[in-house]
Amino acid sequence: MMKRINSNKKLRLLFIILQFLLIPSACMAHSSRSGWKSREVNWRMNGRNRIKSISYPAEKRPPFLKDHTTTSVRVEKRQLPQHAVRRIEELQQEVVETTVMVNVVNSPPVAGLVPWVALGITDAHGDIYEMDAAVSPVVTGDFLTPSPESNYAIAIFDTGASSNLINYSDAAITGLYASDMVTSSPVVLQGASGSSVTAYASFPLGLFADGLDAIEPNGLVDPSGMRGETNVSLIVGDQFESPLVPTVIGAPFAIFYNVAFCNNKAVSVNIEGQDVNSPHIDFYEPSDPCVPYYDNKIYMNLRPSDLISVQYFPCIEPLFICPDGDGSPLIPTIIMDAWWLHQGLFFLDSVDVSDGVKSAIDKDAFMFDSGAQVSVISEAIAARLQLDIDNPEFTVEILDVTGDVSINPGFYLDSLEIVSSPEWLSYNNVPVIVLDIEFPGVGFIDGIIGTNLLVDFNFTFHGGGLPGTGAPYLRYEPVCDLPGDIAGDCYECQVDYLDLADFVEAWLGSSSGPSENWNFQADLAPQSEPDGEINFLDFAVLAQHWLEGTY
Repeated sequence: MMKRINSNKKLRLLFIILQFLLIPSACMAHSSRSGWKSREVNWRMNGRNRIKSISYPAEKRPPFLKDHTTTSVRVEKRQLPQHAVRRIEELQQEVVETTVMVNVVNSPPVAGLVPWVALGITDAHGDIYEMDAAVSPVVTGDFLTPSPESNYAIAIFDTGASSNLINYSDAAITGLYASDMVTSSPVVLQGASGSSVTAYASFPLGLFADGLDAIEPNGLVDPSGMRGETNVSLIVGDQFESPLVPTVIGAPFAIFYNVAFCNNKAVSVNIEGQDVNSPHIDFYEPSDPCVPYYDNKIYMNLRPSDLISVQYFPCIEPLFICPDGDGSPLIPTIIMDAWWLHQGLFFLDSVDVSDGVKSAIDKDAFMFDSGAQVSVISEAIAARLQLDIDNPEFTVEILDVTGDVSINPGFYLDSLEIVSSPEWLSYNNVPVIVLDIEFPGVGFIDGIIGTNLLVDFNFTFHGGGLPGTGAPYLRYEPVCDLPGDIAGDCYECQVDYLDLADFVEAWLGSSSGPSENWNFQADLAPQSEPDGEINFLDFAVLAQHWLEGTY
């Protein structure tokens, strides 16, 4: 079990306050408003906060994801084991439906999808004082549990978290405690009101992930396609001291990979009769030629600009008292500068926002956060747009990792534009939340670009930003729902011989019984509600759309 140090030693280590996630500092007093309605939700705010409820005028209901319609997303349903079911915090989302017109999106939903991944942990680590994380395109080391196919975690892929985290339950299930992989080095996490909770650094280990499609229909995970990194120290939540810590794969993992998000090929896990959806997610090495290519590019950068490595900070005797041994982690793995003062995250190069006649142009401190379902602007940006935060258009109730609750204002912006090439990405009537977020080394940022602005697109996140790795960036294209377009991880808006080959392989497959060639993508008919059989009805749909979208 986890070792503990006495309170005096804890006090001496309180200077190691790892601001691994964003520290919100703005809140407003909650007050009941006449004619307003309230709805309970469970949305991820950023790496450590979530939104419990949203309140709004009865006559102006926010645009929810289930209302964002035209083309239905094809969803593959999978059943999670019961321990994984309990850890997704009862998040229940409707099957996403999207509409897009070129690169202009009108009224994006107030909250998008959560990118869930399957997570396995091994004992792969380096020698003493080898602090750098190492990329591993295949699983290396031994799993900490004898049954990794069933004892795995479900994590959020979160580019907005500057460290990797695991909650107490997932740490126990994946074998961290049984393998004595949790140190006594405290990590103090501060909340919005100044309160704090304590988590702990893990010993170096291997962290491996794959999309939810790695989970078989029987709920067991296939780790053969997992990619990851070794020699990584995680932040581990404590059962009593930090029970609200989420399980998150953060920026120190994302920086090494290209990650494809396919929003029109969702994977659904069944939680007590309800479907929870994630975009189809695949991890690629930067040199992999198979990563999907999209024409449109959003430029990003890693901040602060002096970051040099991905590593943990060790306890060094005799400079420190090291109850877990010389070289054991004091500060978990982060993207860090030469002095271990700052942690790195990803920011867009340029964002324009406007409301009425006021605007904030060419803002360069909007963070890209794949773990945030909502988008955020700072109080300074709100003031620049002359928004009255005492009279919001809606409000949200935010629960911090410390248990603190705040009520924050929300508004609908007339316009938000992201500079990209060759076309800008433009949004109208954009729901945003006003929240001040301070980031070490950068100061108060302009805001967050969350997944609600990306539900209309398939996109790829390209890591990088360290010396010699090139700048990070996003590529994207509008989603497409063309019947018969079944080949590939993300549908390509073409019905051709690749789709015919996949269809032939799935011929006469059935979802109702043992069928090695079953492919839910090939089940095309009836189009309103496929029947679970792949036969001439489905072939007729494929033939009807043959060669559509090809040149």
